[in-house]
Amino acid sequence: MVDGARQVIARLVDDFVEFDVVGPAYGPDGPLDWAGYGVSRKAAAARSGTAESVVCGRGTLDGMPVVLVAFDFRFLGGSVGTGTGARISSAFTRARVSGLPVVSLIATGGTRMQEGVLSLRQLQLVTREAVRLPTPHLAVLRDPTTGGVWASLGAGADVVLAERGAQVGFAGRRVRPAATADDPAYTAESQFAAGNVDEVVDDPAGPLAEWLRLLTDPSGEPAEVPRALGAPTPAASGRQAVERARSAARPRAGAYLDDYFESRREIRGDRAGGVDDGMSCGVGRRGGRSIAFAAQTGTATTPAGYRTAARLVRLADRLGLPVLTLVDTPGAAADPAAELAGAGPAIAGLFATIAAARVPVTTLVVGEGGSGGALALCSPDRLWIAPDAYFSVIAPELAAAILKRDPAEIPALADQLKLRPRDLLELGVVQGIAARQ
Repeated sequence: MVDGARQVIARLVDDFVEFDVVGPAYGPDGPLDWAGYGVSRKAAAARSGTAESVVCGRGTLDGMPVVLVAFDFRFLGGSVGTGTGARISSAFTRARVSGLPVVSLIATGGTRMQEGVLSLRQLQLVTREAVRLPTPHLAVLRDPTTGGVWASLGAGADVVLAERGAQVGFAGRRVRPAATADDPAYTAESQFAAGNVDEVVDDPAGPLAEWLRLLTDPSGEPAEVPRALGAPTPAASGRQAVERARSAARPRAGAYLDDYFESRREIRGDRAGGVDDGMSCGVGRRGGRSIAFAAQTGTATTPAGYRTAARLVRLADRLGLPVLTLVDTPGAAADPAAELAGAGPAIAGLFATIAAARVPVTTLVVGEGGSGGALALCSPDRLWIAPDAYFSVIAPELAAAILKRDPAEIPALADQLKLRPRDLLELGVVQGIAARQ
């Protein structure tokens, strides 16, 4: 038995008050006068107990007021008609006026053919209202979530959760070729693996509550500089600085994030089918306030990593959250696959996103600062470095190769590059060297 919209709402929120019904006035068979449509609607209403495929209203989720948009698959497969679109658009408008976040609980097969292009156009109208929302929009993908609603209201949300085992895809099962009708690509788990979904959940209540708390706490104060976790003494030479940064024993971004935040949740993927597990992005809680973070974890950063970081910074900027970035990469991935995936445009996009951010961005270099691949993640005016890190225009080995120097000269080149923390401080590149507290 498929749960209805009101049943799903009742499990998530308290004190739910449904909004007044809005929508166009058409004859019983709709705007296209589709024969039998009125009879189908009456049967759908009897099955679902709702007058349309969506129920919208206001409630409290774990004590936080939210606007709910919940689809009922029992009403013509949760399809979107003109009445559905009007209700959703009105719900987003109410949320914008009242300053409330929106939670969309989606279960749909797409747009309603009995209303033709008028139903399809609702995707534009709903999206127009959604992008005007200054507060967070969280989507929960239920089973199934397919068609244009996934490609607008669902995938366009700030954070996308999907119920485990749900069918998720632009193409619904009945319109897919028979050979791929049951392909695992059309599942919540595969969409998560591809970076199109942020989390796969068994019960969305807990994750929704935590995400809402993280995303509804704007703060104008910059993020604090994390304390240094590695070697406290300065490197005696450029070569030693590089060796320390490359050491397997050095604390990585995960250790810094664990030490810095009391709790955190992560977004996943660049929303273009790419995931870089070497770039950790999300929002965490520290000292009673929310801080967004993007952290390199020591690998060469791929285009998907830069795009995911840019996505995170844009979200933080829209919601007024300060940003912390942790730099640790030997450089940008430079293999043929990375070039074809748009390494240059992806790096340029992150440079531009951070440069345009209105919220403060704080950066700590915790390991290798490898050229432009590292600089793209850096704040232009709030940059610190850990004692066991370095930052360089190029790795000493590559400098030797470019300058046609003997490998024996690499240590001297490391000194000439002025890449140690104290060199960078003297040059005015960094604002300070992080201390162990």
